[in-house]
Order: sequence, then structure tokens, then C-alpha cells
Amino acid sequence: MTFRMVHENYNVADLQTSLSFYEKALGLKEVRRKEAADGSFILAYLAAPDGGFELELTWLRDHPQKYNLGECEFHLAFRAEDYEAAHALHEQMGCICYENPSMGIYFISDPDGYWLEIVS
Repeated sequence: MTFRMVHENYNVADLQTSLSFYEKALGLKEVRRKEAADGSFILAYLAAPDGGFELELTWLRDHPQKYNLGECEFHLAFRAEDYEAAHALHEQMGCICYENPSMGIYFISDPDGYWLEIVS
């Protein structure tokens, strides 16, 4: 029996803000969506142009408070084709939250506070 990872889920407060962030910061585009008939939730699935693994963004109508992300010790990692250009973009966006140049990594934070690792 084999398994393949297909997606990770992040709950978000403002779906449009998150969709815009992930497209600008990481080039992820919405590939499909599921909406509750009663409008109580929207699931938006994002993927890189090469497909494969997806990020599911979940918006819940009846969740007005911020999400508790604990100590932000969990994260997704992305390999940058052009690390320097990626760093410059994220610096311009103001979303870099931690850097470790000796390891060749840095982290960005999305609008809800989820950390995303960028590796060279």
C-alpha cells in the first residue's frame, strides 16, 4: 500500500487577501473550489504551475476570531528557482519574518500568520 501527499490545509480569515498573497508571493493559483450551498464555507485549492501538491485554503463564515497558530512551529517549505529574486520580492512585500543566511533559508508569514519556508 502506498500513499501520496496531496494537500495541506490552512484556515484563513479573508480568502481574497490570502489568494492574492499566495499568488504574488509564491506564484500559486487557484485550481478548484468547493462552496457550501448555505455559504458557510469555501475551500480554495492552490497549486504551483507544475501541479502536484496543493494548498487548501478554508474560509469559514462563522469564525470571526483569529486562528490560534500555537508557536508557528509547523510550516510548508518552497524551493525558490531564483532565491535572490524571491528574497527581493518578499523583502519588498514586507513578509519576511525570520532569516538564517548560513543555512540558506528564510521564512515569510502569510496574512493569517502561517510561516512558509523558502529554501535555495
